[in-house]
Amino acid sequence: MSTKAEYAVEMRNITKQFGSLTANDKVSLQVRKGSIHAIVGENGAGKSTIMNILYGFYRADEGEILIDGQASKIASTHNAIALGLGMVHQHFMLAGALSVTENIILGAEPTSGPIIDYKGAKETIKQISAQYGLQVNPDAKVDDLSVGEEQRVEILKTLYRGAKILILDEPTAVLTPQETEEFFHILRALRDQGKTIIIITHKLAEVLAISEKVTVMRLGKVVGEVETKRTSAEELAKLMVGREVLLRVDKKQYGKPKADNVISVKNLFLTGADGIKLLSDVSFDIQAGEVLGIAGVEGNGQTELVEVLSGLRVPTSGKITLLEKNITGCNSQQAKELHIAHIPEDRHKRGLLLNSPLTENAILGLQNNGQLVGWPLLNDNQIASHTKKLIQEFDVRPPDPNATARGLSGGNQQKLIIAREFSITPKFLIASQPTRGVDIGAIEFIYKKILELKASGAAILLVSAELEEVFSLSDRVAVLYEGRIVGVVEPEKISQQEIGLMMTGGKKAKANGN
Repeated sequence: MSTKAEYAVEMRNITKQFGSLTANDKVSLQVRKGSIHAIVGENGAGKSTIMNILYGFYRADEGEILIDGQASKIASTHNAIALGLGMVHQHFMLAGALSVTENIILGAEPTSGPIIDYKGAKETIKQISAQYGLQVNPDAKVDDLSVGEEQRVEILKTLYRGAKILILDEPTAVLTPQETEEFFHILRALRDQGKTIIIITHKLAEVLAISEKVTVMRLGKVVGEVETKRTSAEELAKLMVGREVLLRVDKKQYGKPKADNVISVKNLFLTGADGIKLLSDVSFDIQAGEVLGIAGVEGNGQTELVEVLSGLRVPTSGKITLLEKNITGCNSQQAKELHIAHIPEDRHKRGLLLNSPLTENAILGLQNNGQLVGWPLLNDNQIASHTKKLIQEFDVRPPDPNATARGLSGGNQQKLIIAREFSITPKFLIASQPTRGVDIGAIEFIYKKILELKASGAAILLVSAELEEVFSLSDRVAVLYEGRIVGVVEPEKISQQEIGLMMTGGKKAKANGN
């Protein structure tokens, strides 16, 4: 069999440097034509860089690329598209105010004389949609689509431009279990009709479910290439990190919730400036030593709930009590003084001063805590000692109190935030997307720290877009849909598919315990 017939993509000894950083170090990759090939690795492993080189965003410093066996110069995305490559990014690049058709043809508009041929474009889109099972209304406004439908539009956009090779970056990051199943059905249909698909992902269970071959990268190099049917999540994780990794924690060993309520939320409402209800009649209790997970498609009130509980927003009505003390409307500084810790969903926007040293970030929001920072004036020696202690206990690297937060990896930035928040000995922890964008090794560490806090008797609210994370850590799960809790369930007694239906309003469960 010729190389041209066997491989859709070959990348040989690709090297790419950004200043002194070697992002890709002699990376070689072969993707069989008509296959689904996964690329996995920790943050900074170089997987996104190598795909951005393939799609023409970056130019390699060394190495060569072959498409269908032919040496190819890919100096731009236009070159890549002309060679039959298409890329769907994790954050969709769609114009919400435009229709599906307008988004798909944008930049590649067909014309009939001087006029754009919308009618012909719609017919082409309908044909492609039917051929690959990508059902979507070509006249619909993108703003009115579900996340899963938006993703279909992105794929249609690549197919409309003639893509034979699709590169998908974290394609299931914002999908429900049902949408993920439908998406995988679409990918298999694309593969069966001759398309070649490359997936960048960190979800090892999905890698095992959808791919035929897996390339593992670590520190800019390929450290393994395995057939999916001959590997396991544990083996892939070990290749990614370079050591054994605990993929699922045993929450039972950290004890059961106590009978005493630590936090109670009753009939909470929040109305936006435009009069739209963001939270409607939200009620729940969290006991000492309990993790209550919040599941929901992003944008259904999770962010607003966290902001109210952490003192960043004042509810329109309702009551919040901490150990039977009314704390409704307290601000974020008061929340800290009440031992309410908050891991924010956006660590750069809410959690860190990126250009400041770790010493300043270690006391952010705790400036009035005399035990930690000195009193009445900030004590530099005491702050440095406090920072060093946190760095050591939470394994923040590099272990330099004077390093800037910007210089840390995402996982180490998150460790620093968690270390700071845990330093107040929380009675109530609000953990919002605690492992988003974090390496698999750091995820293991963060899980253990959260469960150790649970074992100490703290109440924990876990908000996560990762259902596996919610199921793994939570004693109970509350499902949020359009600002309302539509059910509170025990993860051992319900499937992720059932939770997925509740997340999209397709099913309601009796809200026990709220």
